[in-house]
Amino acid sequence: MLLNNRELVELKGGALSASYINAITRGATFLLDLGRAIGSAIRRGFTKNYC
Repeated sequence: MLLNNRELVELKGGALSASYINAITRGATFLLDLGRAIGSAIRRGFTKNYC
């Protein structure tokens, strides 16, 4: 099956790409780690435990 130029321009995909899903996952992991680090720093600041 051959597609002409008009069909090639109008071709649309229906699935999310793996790189898009990977970027969302990495962003969520980064935010989780950032929140964990900030929470730990605040807790260490209140308890005066800097070890």
